[in-house]
Amino acid sequence: MRQAQLTSVAPARAGDAALVKRALARDEAAVRAIMQANNRRLFRLARGILRNDGEAEDVVQDAYVRAFTHLDQFRGDSSLSTWLSRIAINEALGRLRREPPSVEWSELPPGALEAQIIQFPLSSVDDPEKSMAQREIQHIVEHAIDELSAAFRLVFIARVVEGMSVEETAELLHLKPETVKTRLHRARTMLRHNVEKKIGPVVLEAFPFAGKRCERLTGAVLKRLGYSA
Repeated sequence: MRQAQLTSVAPARAGDAALVKRALARDEAAVRAIMQANNRRLFRLARGILRNDGEAEDVVQDAYVRAFTHLDQFRGDSSLSTWLSRIAINEALGRLRREPPSVEWSELPPGALEAQIIQFPLSSVDDPEKSMAQREIQHIVEHAIDELSAAFRLVFIARVVEGMSVEETAELLHLKPETVKTRLHRARTMLRHNVEKKIGPVVLEAFPFAGKRCERLTGAVLKRLGYSA
């Protein structure tokens, strides 16, 4: 089993080394490729600490500047993604110590969360009511994640939102795998409790049947009853 894990990791590490070599030679395409492969993860981890989109985006930019100006220090002991993630986490923690975020999730104006923690597939424009309900549920989940304490929030984001393995999460956060599993279990329990508290009003609006669906059904019934369209 250990041998299988090593052979599966080796190609990724080799790809990291090739990208780093090109980036060190100021190959813009390589720099872009590194950023595009890691933007979402770094943003989510930074936001998991700061709980603010604007702060998290600033941190990711700072993390990339620090990383690319010290890229010669990357030794390949961990994956490039893990190395970058640690830099972003350190930048976020440093910012949190220097200046706590001034804007909480609940204070943001509608539509401010352009970079969302969890993406739900939204319905087409033909079903705006369902789209609205899905967005509302998405915001409830995001808010519930924000309310987790930092230790549990980061583990949850790494494992569930980013899909990292227990081993990757443990390596990234300098935890024992058993601690990752325990914190994830507690995070899920707390998240479920938080969501259940908030979802009551949304449930009342579940399965909407107005707008075009209502018109379509009404028209079909009237037609079957012989009324003119």
